[in-house]
Amino acid sequence: MRALITLAIVLLASTGAASAHGGAPNGDRASWTFDPWIVTPLLVSGVIYALGSVRLARRAHGLQAGRAVAFWAGWLSLAATLTSPLHWLGEHLFTFHMIEHEILMAISAPLIVAARPLGTMLWALPREARRRSGKTLNLAMLRRGWSWLARGSNATLLHGVAIWVWHVPPLFDAAVEQIALHRLQHLSFFGTAVLFWWAVLWRSQAGAAAWHVVITMLHTSVLGALMALAPRVLYGAQTATSVAWGLTPLEDQQLAGLIMWVPAGTIYAGAALALIVLWIKTSGEKARSAHVLHAV
Repeated sequence: MRALITLAIVLLASTGAASAHGGAPNGDRASWTFDPWIVTPLLVSGVIYALGSVRLARRAHGLQAGRAVAFWAGWLSLAATLTSPLHWLGEHLFTFHMIEHEILMAISAPLIVAARPLGTMLWALPREARRRSGKTLNLAMLRRGWSWLARGSNATLLHGVAIWVWHVPPLFDAAVEQIALHRLQHLSFFGTAVLFWWAVLWRSQAGAAAWHVVITMLHTSVLGALMALAPRVLYGAQTATSVAWGLTPLEDQQLAGLIMWVPAGTIYAGAALALIVLWIKTSGEKARSAHVLHAV
C-alpha cells in the first residue's frame, strides 16, 4: 500500500508539455530511461518487499515462494516497461505505446495482485509501525470502501471506464502532450487494473470471475478493432512522428489497435479459459462431495 501511494504521488508530481514520458531522452537511438520519478518508486517498492520477505522468511511459516515469484515477475515487467527502450519507443510510435499499456494492465497488474504483497511489505516496518498500519487498514470505513470497489461488477466497470475514457482521441492526444495527464492516465490504467484483477483473483467465484474477464476481453477487443479499422487517423499527436519510423500515421494507429485487439485479447481469453476450467473442476468436486454425503 505504501508503495502504491508513493507511485501515485510521484507520477503526478511534476507537470510540463515537452514529453509525456517525462525524463525520456529525445535522441535518435532507443535507450533506457533512468528518470528518478520512475526509478525511485520502483526501487522503494522493491526494497520494501525484499526486506519484508527476509523478515517473513525467518518466521516459522516462512515466505510462500509462489507469491514471491509472482511479485518479482510483476515488478520486473513493470520496471522493464517503464525504463527499458520500450518506454522510449512508446514516445515515438503509437504501436509501442499500446504495448506498454497492455503490459501494465494485462501482465504486471495481475502478477502483482496474485502475489498479495501488502502483508509481506508490512513486515518491512518496525513492530509498532506494523501494528498501527494493520489497525489503520482494518478500519471499518476503509474495509467497506475497499469491499465496494473490489466487488466484481464495480471493479470491471471502473476498469472499463478508465480504458474507454482515456482512449477518447482528444483526451489521449492531450495526455501524450502533457506530462501530468499522461501520468494520471498510466495511474488510472494500472490502478484500475489492480482493482480489476484483485476482484477476479481474490474476490469473485471462478465462474463470475471468468465472466468479468470475458466482458473485459470483449470491450477492449471492440475498442482495438475500432482503432484498427478506422478509415482515418484519430490520434494525431500520438502518431505525429510515425513517418520517421517508416509508418504512416494511419498504419501506426492500425497496428496499435491490433495489439489491443488480438495479443491483449488472447491474454484475457487465456485467463478466462483457466478460470472456466477451475470453475468446472470445483463444481465437480462439490457435486461429488454432495453425492457422498447423500449416500451416507
